[in-house]
Parts: sequence; C-alpha cells; structure tokens
Amino acid sequence: MAIENINDTEDVLRIHESFWQSLADRDLVQRFAWCAENITFIGTGHDEFAKNKEEYIALNTRSLEQYAGTIDLKFEWQKPKVIGNVAWVESSMVWQQNINERLYKEEIRSTVILQKNDDKWLIVHVHGSSPDYRLHSGEFMTNEKTISRNIELEKLVIERTEALQQTITSLKDAQETIINAEKMASLGELTAGIAHEIQNPLNFVNNFSEVSLELLEEMSDEIKNNHIDAAHELAVMVKENLTKIHHHGHRAESIVKSMLQHARKPTGNKELTDINNLCDEYMRLSYHGLKAKYKNFKANFTTDFDPSIGKIMVEPQDISRVILNMINNAFYAVNEKDSMADDSYNPMVSISTRREDGHVTIRIKDNGKGIPSDIRNKIFQPFFTTKPSGRGTGLGLSMSYEIITKGHNGDIDVESEEGVGSTFIVRIPLT
Repeated sequence: MAIENINDTEDVLRIHESFWQSLADRDLVQRFAWCAENITFIGTGHDEFAKNKEEYIALNTRSLEQYAGTIDLKFEWQKPKVIGNVAWVESSMVWQQNINERLYKEEIRSTVILQKNDDKWLIVHVHGSSPDYRLHSGEFMTNEKTISRNIELEKLVIERTEALQQTITSLKDAQETIINAEKMASLGELTAGIAHEIQNPLNFVNNFSEVSLELLEEMSDEIKNNHIDAAHELAVMVKENLTKIHHHGHRAESIVKSMLQHARKPTGNKELTDINNLCDEYMRLSYHGLKAKYKNFKANFTTDFDPSIGKIMVEPQDISRVILNMINNAFYAVNEKDSMADDSYNPMVSISTRREDGHVTIRIKDNGKGIPSDIRNKIFQPFFTTKPSGRGTGLGLSMSYEIITKGHNGDIDVESEEGVGSTFIVRIPLT
C-alpha cells in the first residue's frame, strides 16, 4: 500500500482551494490551468455535466455570464486523501451571490479527484451537489431554477404571512371581545350583591341621620330650658350617631370603589392593597349577588384572615377578578351539588389568608362536587369549562392563572376530591 505524502496533501489542498477560488474571482484561465484535458464534471443540476475540458469551460463561461454579480466563497470543511498518484478532496462550501441586488446563499458539497503525472497534479473529475435543493424526482435544481423557485416561495410566504396577520388580528379582536364579555358578566353578577351590600350602610346612614335630627331638636329644647347636663348627654348621643354615619358612609364608599375597580381596565401598576379586605369584600358581594340571581341558591360562607399580612403590592383590579372568579366558581359548585343532594347537605364556601414562607396564601375552599381527575389538568386552559352552554366562557380560570403567574410572579394550584370538594390555592410573593 502506498504511504500518504504530507507534501502531496498540501499541494492537493492548495490546488483545490485555488480551483474553487478562481471561479469566485471569475478567473477562468487560472481555474482551468489545474484541469486535465479529459476532465469530467457532474454539477448540481441534472443538465449540468461535461465530458471534457472544452465542455467544462463552456459550462463555466455560461454560468458567469448568467450571474454577473460578485461571488463570495467560504469553505466549511475540506477532507483531502492521497494514495499514490491519486488524490481526492471532499468539501463543503457556502456560496453567496448578489443577483439583482439581492443576496442568495447556497451550500455546495463537492468531490474533486486529482491525478499526478510527471510530478504535477491535475484535476480529472469534479462532482458537485446542493443538498438543500433536491427535487422530489431525485434530480437536482440548477442555480437558475433554485433562485427562481426561491423568489416564488418568498412571494408565497409574504402572501401567507399577510393572511396570517389578518387572521391573528381578527383573533385578537375576538379574544378582546370575549374577555370584555367575561368582565361584564362578572360585573353583572356583582350588581345584585352590590345593591344588597350598599343598601345596608345606606339604611344605617338614613336611620341614624333621622335619629340625630330628633336628638338635636331635643338638645335645643334642653338648652332653652337651661338643662345643660341633659343637653350634654344628648350631644354625646349625636356624636355617637355621627360616628356610625361616618363608618357606614365609608363602607358604602368602599363598596362603590370595589365595583369601579372591577369594571376598570387594569393599569398594570401595583399598589399597596389590603388583601384581607379585598377577600372579605368580594366574598360578600359574590354571595349576595348569586343569592339575588338564582332563586334556589342556598349556601353559607366563612372567613378566616391573618391580620399580620397587612398591605401588599398587587394590581388590585386583577387580583379582585381572580378572587371573585374563584369564589363564584366555589358557590356554583356547592349550588350544583345542593340541587342533587339530600337535606343533610350543608353547602359551605370558605376563604382564608395566611402569611407563609415569604408569600401571602389565599385558600378558597368548597364542599361541592369536586373536579374529576381526568380534567383537573385542563381547568386552567383557555375556553375550557364544565358549565353548561351560556353559563361560562371558560376564560375565568385561565385569566386568573395568567394574572397570578405572569402578572404577580406567584402560582395557583387546586386540590380536589370528586364528591368531596375543592380548594384553590393562590400564592403571591410579599416582595
């Protein structure tokens, strides 16, 4: 067996690089100085072949005339092999050509075979292939066909992209409409609860105002009669009534503020918020709203709030939607179970807060029907709902998941046992 000569290998690589670079430089004289008269060639297209040097020169000349732009050549890799008087080089090259002011890039794989005669290496065969452009028939495209096809595909891509963009815009509009419908639906469910909750403080305000007017008239009479002690007692009673009026007026203001916050578009700005107050407010509003909406609605609720939480930085409109959605779902679950259960069933929903491991944890628990295990991993998916048609959009929990995980860097989870009930757990970082 012949031993590979290092000098021969270097010569072969030098000739190989000069052979290809001369084409990029449009120097056909230099290119064909390395070619034998009986050179054969098979190119990237089924119509690109040559049986001798004359045909190969003609083929190269036509190619350079067709593509007058500059050519940039870069070798990805070269693998030379020399055995005696025969050598070959396998290589991968990237060609870049400026054609009609556009840059086209093409990968070319080649095998060049050389033969040594009288201590001179000459190329006797060249084979090129373009791996990325093989046709279904098994043939290869020529450069001309490749570029033409690329232009057609680019036009098609632009058309499809425009069509997809229009579809995306339509979907976004539809999604916004559905989200607004979800918000309005929840606001509608709140309306009856708001009316009930706001009526109580208004009744107190009216009643204490009437009583205070009567007390002031009595106090005026006592002053006229110089009964100072009696007038002082009446003044104390009026002061107590005014304190109560102020308290219940503030309560009515808080309810209206909650309603306006829920209806308002989220600003994305976080502010210090009393989570306990928010949970308590929306538990009562949800309860009275559903009680007014559904004649057969029957449920109880409890609250258990950790006073050490204080105020935390959240987006109040978004968090209120999360809390309301999960409370509404809990009441819906116990109401559904109550319609099928016997008299011993006591529908119950509870909400609690805790300060745990740098988080505020909110738990909304119900003793409703529970969530079947085969759909538990789907409940946070958009448009997934177990409610009958017209009773839910399937966006409530998916919106809640987005708000908590992406908007507040928290997490939301559910624990459920079919036939026993469910607990939704929301964790919001304190920082």
